[in-house]
Formats: sequence, structure tokens, C-alpha cells
Amino acid sequence: MSTLRQIAFYGKGGIGKSTTSQNTLAAMAYYFGKKILIVGCDPKADSTRLILHEKSQTTIMEMAAQAGTVEDLELDDVCKSGAGIFNTEDEQNTGGWIKCTESGGPEPGVGCAGRGVITAINFLEENGAYSDDLDFVSYDVLGDVVCGGFAMPIREGKAQEIYIVMSGEMMAMFAANNISKGILKYANTGGVRLAGLICNARMTDKEYDLAVALAEALGTQMIHFVPRNNIVQHAELRRMTVVEYAETSNQAREYKELARKIIANDLKVIPTPLAMDDLESLLMEFGIEEAADEANIGKKANA
Repeated sequence: MSTLRQIAFYGKGGIGKSTTSQNTLAAMAYYFGKKILIVGCDPKADSTRLILHEKSQTTIMEMAAQAGTVEDLELDDVCKSGAGIFNTEDEQNTGGWIKCTESGGPEPGVGCAGRGVITAINFLEENGAYSDDLDFVSYDVLGDVVCGGFAMPIREGKAQEIYIVMSGEMMAMFAANNISKGILKYANTGGVRLAGLICNARMTDKEYDLAVALAEALGTQMIHFVPRNNIVQHAELRRMTVVEYAETSNQAREYKELARKIIANDLKVIPTPLAMDDLESLLMEFGIEEAADEANIGKKANA
């Protein structure tokens, strides 16, 4: 019997969190034979579409509304096997597989989406979704909403290790620091730990160095720098992960390496979030030289 690891990918909206998590989990299943349950905790319900080859999965909350209550659902109703190489019945399957579920939530502007996360995780636990044959349960969580429901995977010790997807952009770093504050708050009561930053590159100035500096300031590691490559978008348009769409590509190798690092990772820390002034100073330290260069270029252009 494997030792179940519960991990979570957090990050601000639009940072590429769901894309990064699905490609990484795909690599874990395909290259390393890991058996994984993905629990989508984002109201957009886009945490599993590349694994399932679907536009979006019908969520637990949607099915509960149709059935009457969540108690009227069966586990098989809400958990779907991954498509293609992530399904045990596919002849190319390498031993790993992925099951998928999405928590969902109310219509936009109505109610609290965080309640959907709480309801969904409770249902999965009570109905045996966390089976003995799993290697990983992975939560995909929106990280720029301060809400108890979205904090549930760290608040109640569901996820023991958190990976924050960020970039060298200012707001992505603010979100990473705020998520670290949440981890710190529940570190002693829930046992949650920060396991590393994943820099999903946006090609900003000194992005790699800035990500490393932020990781060091938080007391963690920049576990991997994922380069920007349009092949990711090409795969997404076909509702596929890069591992399936272009297995021999450099980008697939990047996700394979990130998957390997997460599987081998034993660095899990209580983070040391920065005060806002310190965070802004860090951004200025890496950005002010480029800003000065741009200003000089502008002056020369207008001369």
C-alpha cells in the first residue's frame, strides 16, 4: 500500500495554475506511474479539462442541485477516469492513472463558492474517494480569494504540501506572499507546509532571479522554472496536456522534470511571509535597473 500524499497547487487567477498542475500531474502519471485523484477547487471548473479531453466536467454542486442533495449522489457520479493515456483501459497506459472531480459552486454573484469546496471534499471523504491505491490527491485552488472555503485544503490539514504557482509579475508575487500567510496561519493546527514555488514564466525582467529571491525570503525553494512555450496553448486548444500532445517536446521534458522533483521533494517548511514594504523592496531591487534603462531609452527617442 502506498503512502498517500495530499498536495495542492495555489496561485492567483490567470497565472496558469490549472494548466501547470494538469501538465505536471499528467507527467507524474505517465512517466512515473503515479495514481492520482484531482480535486478541482476553482469555480471555473477547469482543473480537469485537459485530463478528460472535455470542455469542463460537471461539478459536484451541479449534480447535487439536479439530484436534490449531495447525499443523493454516488461516488461514481462525480469521479471520472482520465481520457487516453490516463485511463487504465488505454493500451498506451504506463501504469499510472488519473481520476477527476470538480467541486463547483453557485452561479456567479450568488452565494459563496467556498462552500462548494467544503461540501465536495466532505462528500469525497465520506464516500471513500481517498482509496488505498492512490499515490496522490491533488487540490487545484484559487489563491487570490480570501475565503474560508478556498482555505479548506490548508485549514483542515487536507493538503500537507503546498506548491504556489507564480511568476515575476508583481501581483503574482503579492498573491504568493498572501498564500504563504495563510499557510503560516494554519501550520500548527493543520500541519500544512509550503513545499516550493513553481515559476510559470511570463518572460519578465530577471524573472528567474526574482523567483529565487522570493523563495529564499519565504524560506522555501523555487522548485522549478517552467519556460514559456506556445506549445502549451496548442495542446490546450485540443484539450490535451503537453505530455499527450507532444511527448518528445522540450516542454514535455520540463513538466517531466517538475513531476520528478515533486515526487522526490522532502523540503516542506513553515513559510516566513514578507511585510508589504519588504516585498515591494524586493521587487524594486530587481526591477529598478530595467525601469531606469527604459526611461533612458525613452529620453533618447524623444531627443
